Amino acid sequence: MNIPTELISPLRQRMIDDMKMRKLAVKTQRAYICAVLKLARFLNHSPATATTEELRQFQLQLVGQGVSAITINATITALKFLFEVTLQRYNMLSKMSTIAVPRRLPEVLSIDEVVRFMTVIKEPKYRAAFSIAYGSGLRVGEIVVLKISDIDSQRMVIRVNQGKGYKDRYALLSPLLLQQLRDWWSFAHAKGRILHNGWLFPRANLTDHISTRQLSRVCKATADAAGIYKRVSMHTLRHSFATHLLEAKVDIRVIQVLLGHKKLETTALYAHVATQLLSEVRSPLDTLNQSI
Repeated sequence: MNIPTELISPLRQRMIDDMKMRKLAVKTQRAYICAVLKLARFLNHSPATATTEELRQFQLQLVGQGVSAITINATITALKFLFEVTLQRYNMLSKMSTIAVPRRLPEVLSIDEVVRFMTVIKEPKYRAAFSIAYGSGLRVGEIVVLKISDIDSQRMVIRVNQGKGYKDRYALLSPLLLQQLRDWWSFAHAKGRILHNGWLFPRANLTDHISTRQLSRVCKATADAAGIYKRVSMHTLRHSFATHLLEAKVDIRVIQVLLGHKKLETTALYAHVATQLLSEVRSPLDTLNQSI
């Protein structure tokens, strides 16, 4: 974290050290520090001397400002780290309460919409990247850091190094996807836009990989060009991958492994959007037809 040393209070430095000791992600460290700074501004004094009632009033202010449930819960998690790990003041959050977050069904494309989406893509790089999202179910953050060596054409798998939760896994590599990746490599290699053992999707300087923001921006523009009026993101392609596999009767535990989900219940959410499966279920009302 690039903060000038002279501006860091002893408490903040202690918290930063505690987070480093536990190897928390840089993004998590920044979020935790940001949450503690918000609390400090509210208190107008050091969080080290905060009371449980002040923390309660802080949450009431967040709610009054219309802060989302997800942000409030994340703030509470950060404060829990501060008080329990760094300050070792336990039960300080006894008057704060996490908020239930409404669970919404994921947006999923139909097969026809996926075809329209893929048809309008002109750039080989984006065709390959979006094909990985839909054809293998990788997260956008996993796609951008792929290297050429991660594509194992012998075993027909994609190696995902340190995906979400710092876990390695193998993802599906279909013959069609492999051909699209080869098309992209041949195109980029001929134009000097890719290194032999470098990033699969490099930036113009070749030494850095493409950003998640750029992929997301192009994904939305592609959906607009295809006349798809759903809220399409890179994660929509991942959701569609899982849903279409489930509708094809692939075992949900296999889908769980391919997606890298820790809990089966996370994968089971796709059963709610697999409309083809629902259409095959016979309603008990229909069985009454012979008796009425």
